[in-house]
Parts: sequence; C-alpha cells; structure tokens
Amino acid sequence: MPEAMMAPRALSGGKHKGGAYVDRDKPAQIRYSNISAAKAVADAIRTSLGPKGMDKMLVELSKAQDVEAGDGTTSVVVIAGALLDSCSRLLQKGIHPTIISESFQKAVDRGVVILTDMSSPVLLSDRETLLNSATTSLCSKVVSQYSSLLAPMSVDAVMRVIDPATATSVDLHDILVVKKLGGTIDDCEMVEGLVLTQRVCTSITRVEKAKIGLIQFCLSPPKTDMDNQIVVSDYAQMDRVLREERAYILNLVKQVKKSGCNVLLIQKSILRDAMSDLALHFLNKMKIMVVKEVEREEIEFICKTIGTKPIAHIDQFLPEMLGSAELAEEVHLDGSGKLVKITGCSSPGKTVSIVVRGSNKLVIEEAERSIHDALCVIRCLVKKRALIAGGGAPEIELALRLAEYSRTLAGMEAYCVRAYADALEVIPSTLAENAGLNPISTVTELRNRHAQGEKTAGINVRKGGISNILEELVVQPLLVSISALTLATETVRSILKIDDVVNTR
Repeated sequence: MPEAMMAPRALSGGKHKGGAYVDRDKPAQIRYSNISAAKAVADAIRTSLGPKGMDKMLVELSKAQDVEAGDGTTSVVVIAGALLDSCSRLLQKGIHPTIISESFQKAVDRGVVILTDMSSPVLLSDRETLLNSATTSLCSKVVSQYSSLLAPMSVDAVMRVIDPATATSVDLHDILVVKKLGGTIDDCEMVEGLVLTQRVCTSITRVEKAKIGLIQFCLSPPKTDMDNQIVVSDYAQMDRVLREERAYILNLVKQVKKSGCNVLLIQKSILRDAMSDLALHFLNKMKIMVVKEVEREEIEFICKTIGTKPIAHIDQFLPEMLGSAELAEEVHLDGSGKLVKITGCSSPGKTVSIVVRGSNKLVIEEAERSIHDALCVIRCLVKKRALIAGGGAPEIELALRLAEYSRTLAGMEAYCVRAYADALEVIPSTLAENAGLNPISTVTELRNRHAQGEKTAGINVRKGGISNILEELVVQPLLVSISALTLATETVRSILKIDDVVNTR
C-alpha cells in the first residue's frame, strides 16, 4: 500500500500562479475518477461474454465496434476495462500518463502484426468456413439454438448481394429485414425479391407478369393550399362538385391503367389520404392490385429491387417508369396476418429480403439483432479475408508474445507493455468464469499450452475444458479481433489524456 500511496503524496499541495490557487492533485484525481467510472461499466458488462454469458449492454465503445466489425461488442468493453485497471496501477506507481499512452500504442501496433500472423486466409467460395463463422457469432445470442437456420440464411443473403470476385465490402442496406409478428423463429425465410408488410386494398391479391408502378402523389380530390372552407348553397352545385370529383379521379385511374400498370404501390402521405374510396373502387374495377401506406424509408430499396422509378406526378406515369416481376401476391401466414411478396423481378438489383418471425416483439428484435451480427461477421470476411481462432486463443497468444516483446524494451516502456500483455488475459479468464470453470487454473493451463506452441488452443465452453478451438470450428473474422484491440486501446489512451472536467450549467 505505501507504494500505491506514493504518487498522490508526491503530487499533493498547490501553488499560487498569478494570485490564483492551482491544485496539483486535480489532474490525478480526474484520471482516477474517469478510470473508475469506465471500469465500473466494463465490470458490469463482463458477465455477458461468451455463449453462457448474460445478454449485452452496449456503450459508446461497443457502438464503435458494432459500426466497424458488427461483432465483438462485449469483448471490446471488457478489454478496455482490463487496460484501464492496468493504467490505474501504473499511474499509482508514478509513471507519467504520456509514457503509458505511447507504450500502449506500441503494444497494439505489435499486437495487430501478431494477430495477422496467426490468421488463416479465407476464400468466399468456401461456404463451410463462412457458415462456421456465422454460427460462432450466433452461439452467444438468445436464439443460438436456431443457428442452423439463421447462419445459412445470413451467408446466402450476403453472397446474393455481392460479386465475390471483386467485392471489398457489403452494403447491408441491400438486405431488407422484415419483422412480422406471429409464428416462431423456425418460420424465418429469405426471399429473392421484395416483401411488404402492408395489406392489399383491392380484391385482386395475385397478379402474374406484374407491371409495378410506385407513386408519390395522392389519388384523391385536390384541396386548396390553405385551410379554406367552400360553402355550397344548393343541390345542383353539390351534384356538380361530386361529378367533377368523380371525373378527376377517373381520369387519374385511366392514366394509370393506360400505362399497362397492374400493381400499384402508393407512398404514405402525411398531408391527406393518399387514396380516396372512390379511387379504390375504380382501381378494383380495372383489376389493379393496390398496396398503400408504403413508408418513405422503403422507397429506395423497392426501386433497386424491382427496377421501378418513383412517380411524383400523373403526367410522368409512363410505361418506362414501371418495374416488372413474374409474380406479385398476398400470402397468408397461418392465421397470423398477411405479407405481400413480389418475386421473379426481371431486372433485379442485387438485393434480398429476410422475413423474421417470432411469437412476441422481444423474440423478433433479438432474432433481428442476431441476424444483423451474423451478416456483419460475413461482411468482415469480405472486407478482410482472414479467420482467427476464437475461445480466448488470440488473446492468450497476444499476452505471451507481447510479454516476450516487453523484454526487448528498456525502462518504463517495458513495464507498461508487460502490463498491457497481462491485461489481455481478462478475455480467457472471463470466458472460463462465465462457463463455470476455475479461471485461474484454466488460464494457467491455456498459457502453458500456448507456450508449447499450440497457437489455436482455446477454452471449449461446450465441453468445459481446453482444446484445439479450430477443430471445434469456433472461429471469428480477423477484423473483429483487430478492431476490438485497436478501439479499446484508443479509448483508454483518450481517457488518460483527460486531466480536468469543466462543469456545465
């Protein structure tokens, strides 16, 4: 304890600078309070790591990891917490924050090289490897028992929207995840085409050789620009207003029919009804299938999928603005509602739809989040085509190699890099703890196996021991591990730089 108290005692006291009192203790106190706050969050999240951990709590750091890699959101916070713990001890020993920060940067640069050397290259044509990566990601989710259904669906969805030969990333906006309450996760499916949750308004619920128009104007009587009232004094005038209204709407519907359109999608209007009952009546007579209340956010995806163009005015409603598909139909979902499916698009953009089913909102949202993580894992492999072992293997290997590296350095740097290496053991230790194993004996044995050259030895949570984790097919993209390490280190270095807090009123 005397050693721990040395730094604060050395810093105590203050001096007058230009008549103002300057508290020398304050920068140190601010650092300790920031470290304590961040460690508290990391400790709370530790329990959610691995397949047997509790569910996730996300903070800003894990959001950054989610954007970059899409997976490893818990690991990044746990690593940051362990590094902050090391910082706290190094600061108490009187080491300057700048030296700690620079040493940690050296360690992470070396760590990225070590991880890259450990990884094995992946071909996007190797479906089995992609499935193993997606399955590993799904194992720590609530819906892990459905990984045999969701993993192939995620892999197929990504491979449909990219060209494996030339792709360097995946735009996940090309994969539409549609949530529909009812059924179970077993009813989830991937559709090559467009899926809409809106209901069909007319009696025509199935159209083959569909010509699809997407309108952004209203099929209802025009209104004045301002909120005016028109007073009709006699029945003849009233009759004339109704006749004019009828003729106006009939003219609009005739122009729609003239273009050859037989499926009409109508964007949701916030000003007035997008379609009047009279327009619906005429469209039904002309055998046109109508889907209204299409959300603005869905427009871009719809246009890309079926090759249509949004039409803002009736004068632009021409045959070349229409998209085409083999089949548009309303599908019944075993008593739990209906969906509109448009399949067999003649000029399909590289898009795909995934329908997520579940018995309640929580299950659906969890399934959607799990599918998103699996899609992100495949995206990571498209960005950086390399895989690494999971189960704590990369972290323990990093700890060993960085400890060796620290012995080649001199002075305070060596001490800080060694502390960085020791902090990385938190991942295997936490995995063992959450799996009900003895963390100390498990990590010691794991360290021993790696020292003997078994780079892929990791914690096998299913069997409750240590085994070759690659043989167990527990793998993750290299980008996930590199991203977690670099983001955690950047966050810790940022916290070290804070030496004062300005209170806002």
